[in-house]
Parts: sequence; C-alpha cells; structure tokens
Amino acid sequence: MIIANQNATRKSYPAELHQIMNIAAADESLAWLSAWDQLGDGPTPLYSLPDLAARLDVSQVLVKDESVRSPLGSFKALGAPIALVRLILRRWPDRKIDPRALIQGGYADLVSKFTVISATDGNHGRALAAAAKTIGCACVIVLHANVSREREAAIAAYGAKIVRIRGNYDESVEEAARLATENGWEVVSDTSYEGYHDVPRDVMQGYGAIAGEALAQASVDTSDQSPFTHIMLQGGVGGLAAGVVSYLWERYGADRPKFIVVEPVQADCLFQSAMQRCASKATGSVDSVMAGLACGEASPLAWKFLEESVDFFMTISDDDAVTAMHTLARGSERDVPIVSGESGAAGLAGLAVLRKLEADSGEIGLDSNSRVLLISTEGATAPEVYMQLVGESGESVAARQARWLGR
Repeated sequence: MIIANQNATRKSYPAELHQIMNIAAADESLAWLSAWDQLGDGPTPLYSLPDLAARLDVSQVLVKDESVRSPLGSFKALGAPIALVRLILRRWPDRKIDPRALIQGGYADLVSKFTVISATDGNHGRALAAAAKTIGCACVIVLHANVSREREAAIAAYGAKIVRIRGNYDESVEEAARLATENGWEVVSDTSYEGYHDVPRDVMQGYGAIAGEALAQASVDTSDQSPFTHIMLQGGVGGLAAGVVSYLWERYGADRPKFIVVEPVQADCLFQSAMQRCASKATGSVDSVMAGLACGEASPLAWKFLEESVDFFMTISDDDAVTAMHTLARGSERDVPIVSGESGAAGLAGLAVLRKLEADSGEIGLDSNSRVLLISTEGATAPEVYMQLVGESGESVAARQARWLGR
C-alpha cells in the first residue's frame, strides 16, 4: 500500500530544523567516529546494479552497502556511539574531553561508574554495547519478546547486561526509561518521547553521514543537482530516514530528490503518521521478519523532519523483503552480489513493488530516467535467520562478492 504525503513541500530547509540537525554536525560526528576501531576505514561502498536497473526499467539503481560499515554489520555503528560520545561531553562539560580520545577509551577512569541503557530490536543495542565497552562505561540493554537469542548473544558479547521483557519494542522502551529513573542511569535511545530529544537527535545526526558519503562517491562536490532522483528509505521509528532527509534537504533545498519511506505492513507507524498528520502508532501486530523495522510508534522528533519532506509512504510484506534479499545475494553478470539482511533489503523490496504498479510508479515519477538510491542498512546480523531465509550463508555470499570484485 502506498500513499502520497499531503504535507510534503518543496521549499528550503527550515531554519527551525537546521538548529536541530545540520550537515556540519553530521560531518563532525563522522570525523569523531573515524577514530573508533569498530569502524572500517573510509566510506562504505556505493554499488551500481545495471542489470537490476534494466529489469526494473530505471536508469540507475545504486546501493549503499552498510553491512561493511563496521564489524557490527549495520549502519547503527554511526548512531549510538556518537550519541554516547555527545552525552558524555554534556555530562562533563568542564573536563574538555577530546571526543576522539574518548571513543578510544582514553577517559575510562572518568566514566567507569557511568551506566547507559537502551531498548533495541538488535542492531542499535549492539552498537551501544560495543561503544560502551570501548569507552569504558557500563551498559544495560532491554530486549523484547521478539528479539532472537542470536541477536541477544551478539549484544551480550560486548559485555552488556541483558534485561528481557515479555512485551513488544515500545514496551521495552518504557521499561528502559523506568529502569534508568530507578537506578540513575542514562537512556541512549534512537526514539524520542516527551522530554527526551537530545540523544535521539544525536543518533539521527550520525546517520546523515551516509548521505554525505553517497554524494561524494557520486562525484557531485559542487553540483546543484542531486545525483539521485529518488531515495528509498527504511521506516522503523524514523531515525535513519530523518538523518538522511535532513542532510539532503539542507544540501538541495527545493530541488531535493523524492523520498519514499518503506516499512512492514504490520509495523506501519510512519504510514499511519502520514495518515493522521502527527507521530502515530502502528495498526498491525508489529511482528515482522524485518526485525529492525518492527517498531510500533514513530519518533516524534524524527517526524518533525519527515512530515514535510517525505513524498510517499508505503508498506511491504515480509515476502517482499525476503525476495529482495535473494535478488541482492544472487547478483548477476554485471551486478555485484550483496549481503543484505531482512531490514536492509526493504528499500529494494519497495522499489520492486512500485515498478509492478504502473499507476503508482507514474504518480511517484519513477521511469526509465530515474536514478534510485537504496541503502542496504545491514548485512547478515542474524546469521541463522539469513541462512534460513536466503538458503545460503552470509559468508558464502560475501565470498562470491569478493570473487566478483576481483575478477
């Protein structure tokens, strides 16, 4: 299902939003994080898939592969770590802390009794746990009933204390807030709520680096025209979409590309937000194979950035996502194989669905001249799930990718 956002506008990036998130802060965040040993050297790859573009009858399909951003396997390595760094800087303003030294563990004695907590569907909690371990503070992660034991083990491997609840993601957010208040801990969440905005802003700001890298890789240092006509963005609570939209809206103003947000049909909180014209809750079970997008309530702060910038909101089925995982893993003569997890393939799933619907493609302006950017937000972060869904291990696909790149 797809709807046009009646609030979408074509105007310059609003000053009100610029005060919250901006390109300068996004670039600064990436510069600070570059000192972290859990980030790879340089930008993640931007792959062009000409055979896929031909099948979908568009000019270009470009995939930003975030699976190799970090050993953590996802784009979340840009969010929670920088939010934790900025939180500590605010906590000890008189210490003149060097952010690069902080992320390398240079202030471990100072933060040894400092504890952070967060709810997660998996990747955010793993990134926070990894950052806390490097920095030297304690970390508690709250997991809801649908988070797999495999993802739990990946988080616990970084020394985080795990708290399990029986409810869903939104209930785990509430439990994290309760435990923080009870114990004097600090919440590092990627979703905002009443009275809690600074940390989610910092998380989203970190994600803007993806857009900056993609522009540089597309060789448009000075051009006033976006190299992308359309950008497919995963939903969730809205953080990734807000970070990317913020960067490109500021960069191109009224000439920004068209933004389409994709989310599971059973976790449609952003779709419902567009319908209700305010940050809203999902109407479905919020139980999707796309674990990273199985969120029941939109982040009010993220919605501030999405309500006038996203042109279309759409929902996809779990089967659509799995089909897209297969497509990316398979590759072709001219298309590099890509390890893309359940949530990572959602953008391609949305694009493939749209190209089957001639009327919707026409309304969105998708045609043979379109240049579409997809962000594969994760690799095989749950290897057993990936193997079950794709029928091949992530390691095997990565090996085929290496052979393709080296031929």
